[in-house]
Order: sequence, then C-alpha cells, then structure tokens
Amino acid sequence: MSKKVEAEPEGEGKKAEVCYVARVEGQGGINVEVSKTGNVSAQFQVFEPIRFFEAFLMGRKYHEVHELTSRICGICPIAHQVTALRAVENALKVQVSAQTRALRRILALSGWIQSHTLSLYLLTAPDYLGFESAIEMAKEHMDVVKQALRLKKLGNDLGELVGGRAIHPISAVVGGFTRTPTKEDLAKMMVRLKKEKEEIWRAVDLFSSFNYPEINRRTKLVAISNDKEYAVNEGRLVSNNGLESPEEGYRKFVEEKEVSYSNTKKSFIDGEDFLTGPIARVNLNYQKLTRDAKKAAEQLNLSLPCYNPFMNIKARVVEVVYALDEIMRTIDALRLDFSEQPVKAETGTPCEGAALTEAPRGLLYHWYKLDSSGIVEKADIVTPTAHNSANIEASLQALAPELLKKGQDLKFGCEKLIRAYDPCISCSVHVTNLQE
Repeated sequence: MSKKVEAEPEGEGKKAEVCYVARVEGQGGINVEVSKTGNVSAQFQVFEPIRFFEAFLMGRKYHEVHELTSRICGICPIAHQVTALRAVENALKVQVSAQTRALRRILALSGWIQSHTLSLYLLTAPDYLGFESAIEMAKEHMDVVKQALRLKKLGNDLGELVGGRAIHPISAVVGGFTRTPTKEDLAKMMVRLKKEKEEIWRAVDLFSSFNYPEINRRTKLVAISNDKEYAVNEGRLVSNNGLESPEEGYRKFVEEKEVSYSNTKKSFIDGEDFLTGPIARVNLNYQKLTRDAKKAAEQLNLSLPCYNPFMNIKARVVEVVYALDEIMRTIDALRLDFSEQPVKAETGTPCEGAALTEAPRGLLYHWYKLDSSGIVEKADIVTPTAHNSANIEASLQALAPELLKKGQDLKFGCEKLIRAYDPCISCSVHVTNLQE
C-alpha cells in the first residue's frame, strides 16, 4: 500500500524495517518507506505459517466445532468458542436459555480482562514508561506489574469458574453448559471483583498520564451493537457511516483480499479499510457503558468521536472497568437453575449459520454450512487482525510523515502503533487460497 503526502520529508528518504515486531502475539514485521519526494509505502507483513483451520473443520461434526476453533488462539480461545457455538446454534435453530446467555457473557468478559490486561500492562506500558520489556519495567514499577498479574489471574480464574478451564474452556457446549458454577464460588469471586474495581482507578491514572501520538485520519469504525447492552456476544453489524446489518448479512458488506507479502488477508467495506476493536466499540456503543466506565473515559480524556488507533489503549482501560462492573451486575442478577441441561440440537436438514461477536481485539466472524447429518461442509472465519490489517497499513502511512516532521524515531513509532492495535497474528493466518 502506498500514497503521496502533501509535505515532503526533509532530506533523503527514510525507511523503517522491523523484521520481527516485539511484544505482540505471533510473528510479523513491518516495512515503511517515506521517499524524499513524499511517497509513503507501508506493509504489515505476517509471516507466521498458515494453519488452514477452515479446511480441517470440514468433515467434523457440529458439536466438535467450538472445541477445535478455540485452539486457533491461546489468548482469545473464549471468543472463538462462543462465536462458533452461536454460529452452529443459529444454523440448527437452537434457542439457548437466559441463564446460558448470562454465563456466556461472563465468560466472554473474562476473556476481555485477560487479553486487555496483558496488552495494557505487559505489551504497551513499557513503550510509554521507557523500558524494553515488562521485566525491565518491574524493577522500577513493581506495583504496576503486580496489579497486572492480579487482574490477569482474576480473568483466568473467572474463565475457569464458568468455562471449566482458563485456557480452551470445556464446559460450554452447543445448547448450554455441562456444569454450572456454585453460589459459593460466585460469592467468593464477587469479593475479588469488588477489590479489583477499587484498585482499577490506579490504572486509569497511569494510562491517562502517557503522551500518545496523534493520527489525524478519519476512518470507518465497525463493531456490533444492540439496543439492550454493550454488545459482546450478540448484535447487529454497524458502522459510524450508517451501515447496519444482521450478522447473517456480513458477507454482503465485508470483502477479503490476499496480498503476496503477508499470510493475513485484508478486509474492506465498499473498497475501504476500516477499524474494529476497543476504540470502535467505545465510539459506537458509548451510551451502553456503565457510569464508572464513562467516568474512566472522562478521566482518560477520551474525547469522542475518535479515530486515532492509539486510543485503543485508553479504550481497553475503559472496557476493563466496564467488564468488572458488568460481571458483578450479571452475577448479582443470576438466579441459577442447577438442573438446567443444554438444549438438544436436532439435525436432518442441510443448514448454515453465522455469528458475529466482539473478541478482545475486535470483530470476529464465524460461518458454517452443515449437511443433513450435522457435518461441516464449509467454514468461514474472519478474525479481528484480518479485519484490521488494511487499516494498520493506512495508519502507518499517516503516522510516518508526522514522526519525521517531529524528528522522532520512525522505527520505534511504527512499532508502537502496531502494539496499540495489539494484533493477534496467530488468529489471522488460519487460511489462504492456493492457486497454481
């Protein structure tokens, strides 16, 4: 991807080549060039090997899909599992109970806490506190690292409590859950949630103190949204410029393209790149945030509308506050029926189903076509990083000239931008089209 900028960079052209971007999940690099005539080119190069998930899902039974797709990623297995379950249930016309929806919401938000905490404290904070790694940062900011570890463990333990296991949960199945957390365990978890909620304002203060780069580029913001709540597991596909579609209409709007230099595809809507993830969600669903999450946004000076991808960082803090609030609210409202069994799915007719959810990093799409025996004939999965890859390149193009104008390090500035997106690269390389 390349473009012409109005102002020419001073002196000779500049190049930033990062063969292996540090502090991101997976293996990828960037190549940014600003010529002395003002031409900017940017490539987000993902070289992690392709994993062919859609291919090996073919021939598997419908009840295996969520178990297999959770293995796409060790950072966000919950998001893949919930999305796969909903897509299969939509195909088979399975209506789950209110209790199942509530428990899945807690499960998904536990994944947000796990992922956001990792990104904020261990991958991002070193950039702004002046350290190469969280290990180095701990020598002077042990309190910050300790808070990170507590929040991460809280997210893990929540996932285990509801899902049966912190990584690749096992109790969520088509139609419901095979086990239900006890009232006693939920009460103990509430105590921990309240304590971390009291402490979370330290994170708000920390991340509001950083000096974030500016990217003055208006872009399309895309997320799911619904009328009842801050959308996590269910919602319509919406954008800031009027797009609105049910989840099954996703493929009418989102187009994917392959590029020769990366194993991650690019996604477009009406031929344009778009931004998905925390900042898109906060923009599009701000009114559904809790009072304290809105308070956090104000203290972080997060002014909306906002199109700067660096503000994903602030939006993650806001969503951690929201997740703590919403999990406590959901637990408090639960009236558990311990005799409830998963709704039975019935096969017998060929069918297909799609689902959109919000993974920690952004919009996640699963679609499956099943035969009359409930065996997968086709699969289609698009991850947040695949959605964002074209937008990442466009942001690199916008940022590079500004860094040079200000005399800032081009390579480091571009790396910081990648970490602000927090790409989940392993999720994004699960398929490609092979051509002779």
